[in-house]
Amino acid sequence: MEGRLIGNVESLSQVPSGSGPPSFVSLLKVHRELLVSRVRNTQCLIDNLIKNEYFSNEDAEIAAQYPTQSDKVRKILDLAQSKGEEVSEYCIYVLQQVADAYYDLHPWLEEIGFRPTEVISKKPVENTDPVSRYHQKLRDELGRDTKFISSYAQKEDMLLEETYSANIMEFINHNNEKLGSVNGLEDLLDDNVGLINGDGETVYVFGDAGIGKSMLLQKMQNLWAKGEFNVGAKFFFRFRCRMFSCFKQDESICLKDLLFKYNCFPDQDPEEVFYFILKFPHTALFTFDGFDEINSDFDLSSVPENCSPNESIHALVLLVGLLSGKLLKGSKKILTARTGTEIHKNIVRKKVYLRGFSSSNLKEYTKMFFKDEGCRTLVLNQLEANPNMSSLCTVPLFCWIIFKCYDHFYSAFDSHELPDCSVTLTDIFLLMTEVHLNRTQKTNLLKKNNRSQVETFRSKKETLFALSKIAHMGMEKSLFVFDQDEITTSLCEQDLHLGFLRAVPTYGDYGNQSSYEFLHMTLQSFFTALFLVTDEKVGGKELLKFFAECSTPDTALRTCFPIRWLNNYRPTGADPFRNNEHFHFTNLFLCGLLSKARQKLLRHLVSPASIKKKRKVLLAYFFESMKSHLRSLTRARLKQYKQVQVMPNFVWMLRCIYETQSEKVGRVVAKGMRANYIKLTYCNAYSADCSAISFVMHHFQKRLALDLDNNNINDYGIKQLLPCFSRLAVLRVSVNQITDQGIRVLYDELSKYKIVSYLGLYNNQITDIGAKYVARLIEECPSLTYVKIGANRITTEGGKSLAYAIQKSKTMYEIGMWGNEIGDEGAKAFAEALKNHPTLTNVSLAFNGITTEGGKCLAEAMKHNNTVNIFWLTKNELDDEAAEAFAEMLKVNKKLGHLWLIQNQITAKGAKCLTDALQDNTAIKEVCLNGNLVSQEEAKAFENEKRIICF
Repeated sequence: MEGRLIGNVESLSQVPSGSGPPSFVSLLKVHRELLVSRVRNTQCLIDNLIKNEYFSNEDAEIAAQYPTQSDKVRKILDLAQSKGEEVSEYCIYVLQQVADAYYDLHPWLEEIGFRPTEVISKKPVENTDPVSRYHQKLRDELGRDTKFISSYAQKEDMLLEETYSANIMEFINHNNEKLGSVNGLEDLLDDNVGLINGDGETVYVFGDAGIGKSMLLQKMQNLWAKGEFNVGAKFFFRFRCRMFSCFKQDESICLKDLLFKYNCFPDQDPEEVFYFILKFPHTALFTFDGFDEINSDFDLSSVPENCSPNESIHALVLLVGLLSGKLLKGSKKILTARTGTEIHKNIVRKKVYLRGFSSSNLKEYTKMFFKDEGCRTLVLNQLEANPNMSSLCTVPLFCWIIFKCYDHFYSAFDSHELPDCSVTLTDIFLLMTEVHLNRTQKTNLLKKNNRSQVETFRSKKETLFALSKIAHMGMEKSLFVFDQDEITTSLCEQDLHLGFLRAVPTYGDYGNQSSYEFLHMTLQSFFTALFLVTDEKVGGKELLKFFAECSTPDTALRTCFPIRWLNNYRPTGADPFRNNEHFHFTNLFLCGLLSKARQKLLRHLVSPASIKKKRKVLLAYFFESMKSHLRSLTRARLKQYKQVQVMPNFVWMLRCIYETQSEKVGRVVAKGMRANYIKLTYCNAYSADCSAISFVMHHFQKRLALDLDNNNINDYGIKQLLPCFSRLAVLRVSVNQITDQGIRVLYDELSKYKIVSYLGLYNNQITDIGAKYVARLIEECPSLTYVKIGANRITTEGGKSLAYAIQKSKTMYEIGMWGNEIGDEGAKAFAEALKNHPTLTNVSLAFNGITTEGGKCLAEAMKHNNTVNIFWLTKNELDDEAAEAFAEMLKVNKKLGHLWLIQNQITAKGAKCLTDALQDNTAIKEVCLNGNLVSQEEAKAFENEKRIICF
């Protein structure tokens, strides 16, 4: 075909042109066969020719009567040529203007250099191409479908524009280390940021239940529909992964039907639209929401790894093919799942961690939710006074529930007080249930609703039992979508309007019947727990069933896609899509419902004897399982501490203990840990989890070390740790979204007790304001010897404050300032602190924008220091002049052991000065110059001095 195109273009020179304009009739004749082979859509040509009165209806009928597309094109060309130059030129103009339809002709149009005459360029061209029309239809339908958010009260659909609030999103690598922030939704598909595997096909977004994954996708879809999500996608296909569970084992579907049937169907020529997608897969964008919610017995290993886009096969095979790039390679895919669902590295292009609301996000969401300024101020003040409630509100779903309950009670009871005590998640879901059960109550216009929670639950007891039975039935099978018959046999029409269930599109081969689902997975977990508590037939073994589901050896992380080309091992009978979080939530709510505080309510739904018996069974299980779990933890003996490393599952155990509100259980766990250094790193702990951590840790009688690095506790979590501060000697909260507000809390509390020795604050959001609080803490707490505050937002002012505080301190051992912006003035302040300091041993001022001026001051100061052993100055702007100053320092200072000048601007000249200085210094162990302006050839001159490291 390429050769034919070249030949035809060459033959264009043979078309006699004379001195006049080119002959468009001749162009159509010369390139006839190329046009016949590449024009796939004749309808758009005919529509425009008729509209501009170049063709009559009779002409169109003549062309349409030919059986093949090629013959139709030939007839259109014949008719156009017979009607003269203007019609022939207009035909070519349509081919140029409707680029979507005639994409195969782009090279030809460029080769012939077609430029329409003024007359033709003023003629209208309407794009009636099936591809373009389908693109617009997708936009229209997606715009309508995503305009509103279905709330828990189905009659109160809310505008997405007035509801969506931004969330903290971070790009991370395969080791879950932060690479950077997601500053806009387009970043998710921009290869310039966050890319970890260029061969991967799928952007994987994960986060806890209720954190906002579905809302994020809906916002993305809505922006695309409005033309405001510019990522080069012509088509946007969205799927909820639950639907793939609805396909029977023997049910097959082809890719074309999967795309069109479950999104929208092209009005014209679906074959042409599908052909375009196959030919240009990069124009298609897919979102797959809730990968962990797939529950299927289909054996993926029983089918070939590759499948044709045209063959009918099980829907799950198509899903795997799309995500892996075996189908529509190059298309854009975004997949969401709950934390703990590990997708194989082979298919992951980017990994995005959704963290929830920051304090500023929460304020913005509060502003959107409460339109009345007075009410909004009241809520914000109460949240500020109740860190426990604020912590729950960092999870968008729980925040919405809390705000909705507040709004309801304010209007129904004239009450505007949020609870001022510890609030558990069970409390919140009981409040939400009460709100929606009251929606059907008839009220007097002149009298507010004053029915108590007990009366509300008692009056709707049968409805609660029916909902809990449905939820439990699904939870046992990890099913989240229910057939219409399963719902209508248990619930009446009025119950369906309470807002706990919603209708969803029917998937698979189920005719025209509606399907239903709980409005969120956590709601189904709540009702499952309610079933376990209220059903008298549930015995001890069944009561604890879901704890057993969460305690299997492989619960920490599950790898999906257990097929040969991605994973060589699959346990027999294992569900490749399974995630345990819905079981964890069920256990959590079970603990909350069986707590002493809930017995007053539940005794109206079930006999007190049954509650007492089940509570006894649960607590006995807790005592034994916690003992067993604690014995299995990894332990280490440090200089002053006995360390225990816990796993993410331990956080769920703490959450469950907190829901019980049993001080006895908390004491038993604290005693059973047999350690005073608790390492909870990379456990996906949120701010609300700090309530659970404090609930157990405040039972420690002696000094405690708590390592919470690399979690998501933020300022609210710091406030939740208040009960522990009187015991905390070591606190590590690096990489946790902590701002100056959280640092103020740390200062206020830690300065009271003056026992803290180690403070890890690396990679948070601390500015000069927070740095000043840390400086005051250094001054006031002689016990504080280690401070790690690198990778924050500290500039010269904050750097000076810290330096002055260190200068006054007689006990500071290590200061880590890597990755701030203190500059030369900050470096000068640190230089003064270094002079004759009695204890400072390890100093990092790396990556701080320090130039020669600051470097020389530091070098001079080190001539008067006899304690520093390691000095990091990596990634600054130090040149040969600074290197010479450090060389002079090394002739005097015989205590420094390690000097790191990596990635500066030092040349071979500076390296020689440093090498010469080592001749009389036997104390220095290494001078690292990697990444400077020293070539490998130049570095050979320093080979004999092994302590100079250039490469």
